[in-house]
Amino acid sequence: MGTPRLLEDTWMGAMTSTAKNSQPAGAWPQLKSGPFITGGVLIGIGAMVALAGLAIAGSHVVAATRTWIKELEIPPSELAKLKWEQAKSAAASGAGTWREHPNAKVRLVRRAVPPSSE
Repeated sequence: MGTPRLLEDTWMGAMTSTAKNSQPAGAWPQLKSGPFITGGVLIGIGAMVALAGLAIAGSHVVAATRTWIKELEIPPSELAKLKWEQAKSAAASGAGTWREHPNAKVRLVRRAVPPSSE
């Protein structure tokens, strides 16, 4: 049983010994500020270029959509009204047909289930 104690003492000694560790606790790597500033500036410039591209592409899509709508024979609002009227008419027709179907007029009566003899 002496061996586990020896291993535990060796491990604890390695963890708490500062003589073997040349770095002080909590030391951070030494970083130069120049590359960070350059990287931040390039990221900012890239973001501005991306926003400019988004604005140009977005305005083109809006302009093309407006031109396409103007070229339509039936405006989208009129087309929506027409389709709504067609849907209402089809629903009314289907409901009327369903009500007038011969099977809809037959009243089905459920038979009473005989009590079980258990």
